[in-house]
Amino acid sequence: MATIEEITDRIRHAAATSAGLDKTIKLDLKGEGYIHIAGAEVTNEDRPADLTVTVARKDLEALGRRELDPMRAVMTGRLKLSDMGLAMKLLPQIQSLFSNAG
Repeated sequence: MATIEEITDRIRHAAATSAGLDKTIKLDLKGEGYIHIAGAEVTNEDRPADLTVTVARKDLEALGRRELDPMRAVMTGRLKLSDMGLAMKLLPQIQSLFSNAG
């Protein structure tokens, strides 16, 4: 399993090479830390964000490997979203970012 720093570096690299997001996203890794994404800036700081995604690190990795379906993760409580409407609106940008982070 990758460390939070390794995941952050992958997301940072993907954010630098993609179109980026027009909203901020915070990944809350359930007590293991945070990954805050604001355009091409990616940090491990616990900053306010437009969308907060709460997910365990192992589930985040499973999502990245496409071993866990995002909708199933939401329905089973393994993935929580602060704003479902915003998450759906940002879905194409988020998928592009995370597919490049693999």
